[in-house]
Amino acid sequence: MELNEIITQRIAKLNSLRDKRVEPYSGAVSQRKPISQVLANFTEGKSAQVSGRIMARRQHGKVIFYDLKDSTGKIQLYLKEEVLGKERFDLLEHIEVADFIAASGETFTTRTGEPSLKVLDYKILCKAIRPLPEKWHGLKDVELRYRQRYLDLVANEEVSLVFRRRSQIIKLIRDFFDGRGYIEVETPMMQFIPGGARGRPFRTYHNEYDLELYLRIAPELYLKRLLVAGLDKVYEINRSFRNEGVSTRHNPEFTMLEAYTAYADYRDVMKLTEELIRFLARQLFEKEEIEYQGQKINLAKFREVSFAQMMKERFDINPDDDLETWIRKLNRKQIIVKEDRISRTFVVNLMADLIETQKDNPVFVTDLFTELCPLARKKKDNPLLSERFELFIGGLEVANAYSELNDPLEQRARLQEELKDLPPEETRSLDEDFLVALEHGMPPAGGLGIGIDRLVMLFCNQPSIRDVILFPLLKPH
Repeated sequence: MELNEIITQRIAKLNSLRDKRVEPYSGAVSQRKPISQVLANFTEGKSAQVSGRIMARRQHGKVIFYDLKDSTGKIQLYLKEEVLGKERFDLLEHIEVADFIAASGETFTTRTGEPSLKVLDYKILCKAIRPLPEKWHGLKDVELRYRQRYLDLVANEEVSLVFRRRSQIIKLIRDFFDGRGYIEVETPMMQFIPGGARGRPFRTYHNEYDLELYLRIAPELYLKRLLVAGLDKVYEINRSFRNEGVSTRHNPEFTMLEAYTAYADYRDVMKLTEELIRFLARQLFEKEEIEYQGQKINLAKFREVSFAQMMKERFDINPDDDLETWIRKLNRKQIIVKEDRISRTFVVNLMADLIETQKDNPVFVTDLFTELCPLARKKKDNPLLSERFELFIGGLEVANAYSELNDPLEQRARLQEELKDLPPEETRSLDEDFLVALEHGMPPAGGLGIGIDRLVMLFCNQPSIRDVILFPLLKPH
């Protein structure tokens, strides 16, 4: 049957319900119990009231079976003409798969052993005009799944479980930091000057102030202001935006965790990060091992490798080499630099390639070149390297952290130098307010940034970032 014909039939049933003075869009339901609770405390002959969406319908003469589903579970409804009466039973011809109903009755177990509810009364809550998809057929429908995520969640239980786990992971992250004395804060999403990371920002405009603003690319500089203010442990689970490419690992709108710890350095943050990752694994799986895309990853041991050493051994690149030297030496190894600068994305991809064979454990990549880290403290024994690490798990870059630079004069000079290297489309000015705050004194601190979406990819074993974002950005249909 064609979709338009189905819709026409459903509207006819809707109108018929109204002709019979039955309201097809009822209000709230009192005294309902989640289906999971009814099943968990299931005993024969117990009164119960449930509500949800009809997922299947079967009729055998004067008996109808519905599979009713809410967000917690599914139960079978048993509706019989002898119990409901002919008029109420006949009305069920107007109620079909996808509709929402409330039902009250007594629990019983069928001859096949299935927990069920013998319905004594029911009420229609919402008449669906369109049918549910019978099922999704893998990758060929993946775009439709993203565009109509609400149907994807209804049709695919495993997809619903991914987003329930995502919620659980974020709650556990909050538990972890709250339990260690951190304060959760909120910082502006609209900023005068986008800062805290490299990236092309989205522009917006405030009419009342006649002011051009930017959606933040990172909350870092505002969180550091709070260190100046005397908040020694802060974190934010934030939405950030970058007006850049889309891929299996990048969405223009994404979720980040950023946490700052006063009187700490990147080594302290490294320990904190390892504790967080292992804590999440234990809470989610009761073990310190996960599987990602066919690769078993042991979280009981985190490795550490030197970026500077890998670059020297693989490409003969030194921390003080200029851009032209980088390009020339990379070209010798068939690594092509497509832009006229070395972007952070390029460096991250290079790191991922260098540690490709080490996916069975998480890997901290340290000794990044200071030139690539404008906000990080230099190493005392080698100023050409920074006190910074990038964390890779299963080939995914998950975290970035460093000892924060708190020398306001050096910070100003390094930000000015960074501005010179930006391409024309990313022109921006110094964040003078941040530098003024730094001049008032900021304690030594360690900062951490973790991509929540990628963390969820790992813990839910999903290959694409779109699979862990409810409504990823897509081109117009």
